[in-house]
Amino acid sequence: MTSSWLEQVRFDSNGLIPAIAQDELTGKVLMVAWMNAEALAETVATQRAVYWSRSRQKLWRKGEESGHHQSVKAIRLDCDADVILLSIEQHGNIACHTGRNSCFYQRLNTDGQTPVWETTEPILKDPDSIYS
Repeated sequence: MTSSWLEQVRFDSNGLIPAIAQDELTGKVLMVAWMNAEALAETVATQRAVYWSRSRQKLWRKGEESGHHQSVKAIRLDCDADVILLSIEQHGNIACHTGRNSCFYQRLNTDGQTPVWETTEPILKDPDSIYS
């Protein structure tokens, strides 16, 4: 007898799995978040990204406050079954709470004697106007 698709996912000791959100068209990694079984099941059922907020200890339906939701186009599981990759369409072009397209907007510049983080993406919308 085959186990269900959800039973094949290896959640950590806290019942979580990292989830990478990647733009379906460009391949750009937009963010990394966490999912529990409930978040993953709701994501599959609705085709909209749902994560687990570790700081708030509750489900986080991406875009519920900002309007910048993610339509899920495909879900992949890595070879160890302990990382989820979501191929998504990012609505509003903003995935990061800082108002940027991607959470990965800093690049380490090692050209000088001391490495320094440089901002590589502009703020597209003031976060104070997104979250009230």
